[in-house]
Amino acid sequence: MNVAIVGAGYAGLAAGVGFAMCGNSVFLVDVDEDKVEMINQSKAPIHEEGLDTLLPSLSHRIKATTNTNVAVERAEIIFLCVQTSCGKNGSIDLTHIKQAATNVGKALQSSRITYPIVSTKSTVVPGTTEKIIKPILEEESGKKAGVDFGITVNPEFLRMGKSIEDFLHPDRTVIGEMETIDGDILCELYKDISGPIIRVDCKTAEMAKYASNIFLATKISLVNEIGNICKRLGIDVYEVAQVMGFDKRITRHFLDAGIGYGGSCLPKDIDAIISAAREIGYQPSLLQCVSALNKDQPLRLVEMAQSKVGDLSGKKVAVLGLSFKPGTDDIRHSPSFSIVGELIKRGAIIKAYDPAAMERTKAIFDHEIDYTASAREAVEECDLVFVATGWSEFCDPALYEGKTVFDGRRVVNPSQLKNCDYEGVCW
Repeated sequence: MNVAIVGAGYAGLAAGVGFAMCGNSVFLVDVDEDKVEMINQSKAPIHEEGLDTLLPSLSHRIKATTNTNVAVERAEIIFLCVQTSCGKNGSIDLTHIKQAATNVGKALQSSRITYPIVSTKSTVVPGTTEKIIKPILEEESGKKAGVDFGITVNPEFLRMGKSIEDFLHPDRTVIGEMETIDGDILCELYKDISGPIIRVDCKTAEMAKYASNIFLATKISLVNEIGNICKRLGIDVYEVAQVMGFDKRITRHFLDAGIGYGGSCLPKDIDAIISAAREIGYQPSLLQCVSALNKDQPLRLVEMAQSKVGDLSGKKVAVLGLSFKPGTDDIRHSPSFSIVGELIKRGAIIKAYDPAAMERTKAIFDHEIDYTASAREAVEECDLVFVATGWSEFCDPALYEGKTVFDGRRVVNPSQLKNCDYEGVCW
């Protein structure tokens, strides 16, 4: 099938590669001319496992453009996969997806396909596709949904760093449909993707995405709360989590206590649902606590450091890890940034290293941080070490010999450390 994906970010590019691997022709649309050029040169614009080798092998099936009309003209299915962010009050900002819908609607005027499907893959609050995207598409195209084109919702459930693997082998594929035929066409696209397909209405599909992310966020904040208590009681929360994980109702996944969650999904999604709930007169007290705990958790590491060594002004501090998780260069809502920002406020001299995210970080912290070529270089020149991301290269106990270490990710077992003053954030 011919597929157009509007938005060539982490999710859009992974979906494009996945669909191309299944034999489809994919046109990616993005406003970033540099990104478009890189994709057309089969170069990965982001750090993602497998992307560097897959893009060259799929160059005959993947193209990129800044022109929505070119991509949509022959597309049987068009995905809206642009970023949605949050405003100051936590409510969802639909600026980008409204513009994408406007551009697609205009492009549908000259579509050569009898009944193309427009599918929302961006994360949007329930009701957005029907109440906002559908009217825009109809107004801009002069066509009628359900008659001239179909509408579906197809949320993504991808882990950054493993997004292509997750796309090809999902736990489930969710299709929200306005008409049965709309879902039938989208099911045909997914026929070579493993895993069950769950068909629901559009609002249910939109909510399922949020509910899944909110559950994961809650699980992380829960184990961090337990970890904070365990630390005061002298209990290893990782042993507690191991016991919990044997319960089939709980499982061990997302029970790694530390400095909390980040990335482009969990923080903004939970804030968006909190805002949406308030708008309909409901106070989501549990979700508010989950969000608040997560925002405070990284700062606990800084408070521990100040309690142990005193004033941090003038102290040489190594920060290991800048991306929100290992395996990606994504720095959005990274807990590392909360730590870095607080260390800067307290006058610390910071040296930082991350194997993938330093270039992106320089756009935010340029002169405030001295970036090093390796973790060893950062650590050797500093007295204090903060571990903020769990990259595998930070797991060598020898790296921390002779240093005072504040670990936010349990990269090493404390019992393996020698000649090291070690403190875990909640163990």
